[in-house]
Amino acid sequence: MDFTGVQSTMLVTLFLKALDAEETEPVLGDRFAAEAVDRIDYDWAKLDKPTITRNRFGLALRTRQIDDWTADFLRRNPDATVLHLACGLDARAFRLDLPDGVRWFDVDLPDVIALRRELYEDADGYRMIGASVTGEDWLAEIPAGKPVFVIAEGLLMYLHEAEVWQLLGRLTEHFGTGELVFDGVLPWVAKLTQVLKKYLNRWYDYPAYWTPIRDGSDIARWNPRLLYRDHVALVAQYDRIPDRKLQRAYRLMSRFGPVRNYLRVFRADF
Repeated sequence: MDFTGVQSTMLVTLFLKALDAEETEPVLGDRFAAEAVDRIDYDWAKLDKPTITRNRFGLALRTRQIDDWTADFLRRNPDATVLHLACGLDARAFRLDLPDGVRWFDVDLPDVIALRRELYEDADGYRMIGASVTGEDWLAEIPAGKPVFVIAEGLLMYLHEAEVWQLLGRLTEHFGTGELVFDGVLPWVAKLTQVLKKYLNRWYDYPAYWTPIRDGSDIARWNPRLLYRDHVALVAQYDRIPDRKLQRAYRLMSRFGPVRNYLRVFRADF
């Protein structure tokens, strides 16, 4: 394994999901993540640090919320198409109980998909596509005749705003109707990562965020076809965290708006 930049974050998220799965009362309980960590030849001790591991429940809350929204959409649209952008090593297509009529497409960079193929296989109703999500050609491979559920978890904030506009424009032009779910950070969080990356790059290992979101009105600004539906502040879901110390910390954080809303998951219709 030698992934750098944005791709390096997929190893962190996989590791954190595996840690959550080891809990007596996990938030997500992703056994596929635990199995993948056992199989991938990587020095996971590099990630076994308190500054990283204490984020395991926040990551699990984000993923669990998107899982819940995905399952809800598929109950209402059992013959839908699901498009998971920048899927990394996530196993959502296997964690969820999918209706027989669902067509699921996981999309990520070719080297990421090459690694996924060591863990998972294409099957009826499930396919992996190796391509940059900001490219233009891969979308033509996705059938457009059914309602679509687009998952952009851990993606949009890493893109520049012009890239977000272009990507969302291609998606809404290609598909007739559907839903989009994604996570987003407040402007102060994005600015902080940019400063850290510029001045403390030696110690700050992660890529900067470039496109924040203030509220639902930003979604329509990015693309007029998108109609903001709702959002969830992950810090406010502290009661789902089994670790009492971290639960108290999240409860305290939830009292202050700029901290409570620093990371939220959003849902929009089109």
